[in-house]
Amino acid sequence: MITTNQGMDLLIERLKKDQSLDGSWNYPFETGLTTDIYMIVLLRTLEINDENLIKGLAERIISKQEKNGAWKLFHDEGDGNLSTSTEAYYALVYSGYFKKEDPRLQAAQKFISANGGIEKTSIFTKTMLSLTGQYKQPLFIPIPIELILLPLTYPINFYQFSVYGRSNLAPIMIIADKQFSKKTEKSPDLSELYTHREYGQDSWQRSPEMKSLLTYLKDGVENLIGTPERLHLLAIDRAKKYMLDHIEPDGTLYSYFSSTFLMIFALLALGHAKNDPVITKAVNGLKSMKTEINGRPHIQYTTASVWNTSLISFVLQLAGVSQQSSMVEKANHYLLEHQHHKFGDWVIHNPNSKPGGWGFSTINTINPDVDDTTASLRAIARGVRTNHTSGNEAWERGIKWLLSMQNDDGGWAGFEKNTNNKLLKRLPIEKGEFLLIDPSCADITGRTLEFFGNFTNISKNNQSIKNGIEWLYKNQEKDGSWYGRWGICYIYGTWGAVTGLTATGISPSHPSLQRAVTWLKGIQNEDGGWGESCHSDIQRKYIPLHTSTLTQTSWALDALIAASPKPTKEIQKGISYLLASLEKDDWTTDYPKGQGMAGGFYIHYHSYRYIFPLLTLAQYKNKFER
Repeated sequence: MITTNQGMDLLIERLKKDQSLDGSWNYPFETGLTTDIYMIVLLRTLEINDENLIKGLAERIISKQEKNGAWKLFHDEGDGNLSTSTEAYYALVYSGYFKKEDPRLQAAQKFISANGGIEKTSIFTKTMLSLTGQYKQPLFIPIPIELILLPLTYPINFYQFSVYGRSNLAPIMIIADKQFSKKTEKSPDLSELYTHREYGQDSWQRSPEMKSLLTYLKDGVENLIGTPERLHLLAIDRAKKYMLDHIEPDGTLYSYFSSTFLMIFALLALGHAKNDPVITKAVNGLKSMKTEINGRPHIQYTTASVWNTSLISFVLQLAGVSQQSSMVEKANHYLLEHQHHKFGDWVIHNPNSKPGGWGFSTINTINPDVDDTTASLRAIARGVRTNHTSGNEAWERGIKWLLSMQNDDGGWAGFEKNTNNKLLKRLPIEKGEFLLIDPSCADITGRTLEFFGNFTNISKNNQSIKNGIEWLYKNQEKDGSWYGRWGICYIYGTWGAVTGLTATGISPSHPSLQRAVTWLKGIQNEDGGWGESCHSDIQRKYIPLHTSTLTQTSWALDALIAASPKPTKEIQKGISYLLASLEKDDWTTDYPKGQGMAGGFYIHYHSYRYIFPLLTLAQYKNKFER
C-alpha cells in the first residue's frame, strides 16, 4: 500500500494537470439528465436546429437507460424514477433521433405506464410538459401573481421566499397567469404515456389549512391600493422586471438553468418573439454551460468553477504546496477577481452590509453564498497572514459580509438571511421546503464556525460564535449526527458540525462531540470506509449505501481526526481504505455527493474525489505524522 505522502503527491499531480490557464478548475458539475432533457425540449420548441448538440444530448440520455427501460437519479434508487423516465422518453422522441418503435423506448413506455403514467409524475415534470403542450391540464399554481406587489412588512411577501424560489417563481407566475404553452410541428404525441386513471383533486384543494393560507394571501392583495385590473398589470410588469433585472452578463437568469428555461417561456408568454435578443442570449448562455463527460455533452445546471477553485487552492496549501507556487498564485488571483462588488437581493434582509461574498460560478455576479465565501477566504488566508496586501481588502470585506449574514437563530444559511418563514412550507408546492426557504443548516453553520475558529482572530467568546455553537447543539439529531442540507447527507452535516465545534474550542470530551464520534464509528463499513445513500435525504434519516465512497469516507475521517487527540483504530482503518482506493473507478465514484432537492435533484461533483481525500490525508499527516 502507498504511504500518506505518496497518496498526497498523486492527488496534487492530478490537480496540477487539471488546472485551467486562468487559474481555475472547471471540473464538471453533473446534475443527472434533467438539464440535457430540457435543453432538447427547449431547442426543439424554439426551432433552433443545433443538431450536433441535440444528437449528442440524446445519445447521452439513452446511454444512461437501465435494462428495464427506466432512468434513475442515483444507483440504488430502486427500479427507476418515473418523472425522469417520462422526461427522457419525451426528449428522445422530440429529438427526432429515436422512434417510439425502438425497443428501448418501448421498454421505457412500459415502465412509465406500469408506474402510473404522466398523471403520477412530479409537479416539475408536469410544468415542463404543460409548457410544451403535452400535459392535458394547464399549468396552475395557487399563488396569485399579485403576491409580488405585497410590501415587505406583510407576513408573506415575495422576498420571504428563498432566492432560488424567487428566481423560479417569478417566471412560473407569469406563465401560469397567461396559461401559456407552445407546441411545434415536431412536437410528439405522448398520449401513450397516459393511463387515464382518476387521481382526484390535489390534496391542497381539500385542506382547510391551505384554504386559510391562500385566503390570507388574497386578503393581502385586496388591501393593495388600485383597481384589480391595474394591480394585475402592475404585478405582471413587476415580475417581468424582476427577471430582466437579475439576468447575468452571459444572459442567464441568476446563472441557473431552471430559472433561465422558465424565463424564456415567460417572455414568450408575454409576446416576445422566439428570436428576441434577450431569449437568444439566454439560450446561448445555457449552451455555454456545456461540458463533456465520457465523450458526450452535458448541459450543467450552472458552473462550479469558483467553488472548485477555492476548495482546491486551500487544500493544496494544507497539503504543503507553497502559496508562492504558480498553481496557488494563479488560483488565488482568479478568486480575488471573482469577489462580488454588486448588491444582490441578500441586501433586502441584510441592509446594513456591503458586498464582500463569493458566488458558486464564474458567471455569478449578484448571488453570493456563505459556503463559497468561507471557502474562498480559506484559500487566500495564508497570503493575508503573510502581508500580501492584494488580498487584505478582500479579506476584510469577506469577513464583514459573513458575520452580517448570520441568522437571528444563530445559524447560517446558504444565500440569504432570515428567509425561513414557516408559513411558506404550507404552500402546495412539491419539495417546497427545498425551493421556497433557506434556513440555517448544520453543514454551513459548522463550516462557517470552522473558518472563524481556524483562520481568524475572532475570539471564541464572540457572541456570534457562541450563538452558532448553540445552534449546532440544539439541532443535533438524537443519534448524535447532524443533517447536512447541501450534501449527502448525515455524514456531510456531521463532518461540518464536528469540525466547526472543535475549531471554536469545544473539547473532544464534550457530550455533543462524543455522541457524534460514537455515531460515526458505528456506521463505518468493514472495509474501513463510509458510504451513505441518497435515500437518507428522502427519508430524513441515515440510510447506509452498503458500500464505501472516497468522498464520504474523507468527510467521516476528517471529523474523527478533528475530534481525536490520537489516531484511533477507526481512523487508521479509514486511512488505509482511502490510500488503497485513490484510483478507484466504479459506480461509487459517480454517485451523487451533493443535493439540491430531496428525491429530485442530485449533484455529482467530479472534483470531490481529489479534493476531500487530499484534505483528509493532509489533516492526518499534519496532526499525527509530524
